[in-house]
Amino acid sequence: MLYPTIKELTNDEFNRYELALATAKCARLITDEYVRQRAVAEAASANNKDAERNLVNMINKEYRDEKAVKNAITKIHAGEFKIIHTEEAVEELPEETTEAEAE
Repeated sequence: MLYPTIKELTNDEFNRYELALATAKCARLITDEYVRQRAVAEAASANNKDAERNLVNMINKEYRDEKAVKNAITKIHAGEFKIIHTEEAVEELPEETTEAEAE
């Protein structure tokens, strides 16, 4: 069984599709942060012969050891990231398009 369950993550407010989109966006943010931290660590340890060991220690353990999607789900469940509904703007079609479709 998966933990946390989809029901726990959605709190009956969101559907699975919205949860998947939110998780993907959150995972992307986590991956971007990992890449940024790794670049900073590589630049800092460029001339160091123990660079690999120091490189590992300079990157946040949470980002380094876990998959981005697992981190995203954990952060959504913990409330660090929130799924927010935005009101979709309803765009009306121009009259010309409506008339052309009617013919």
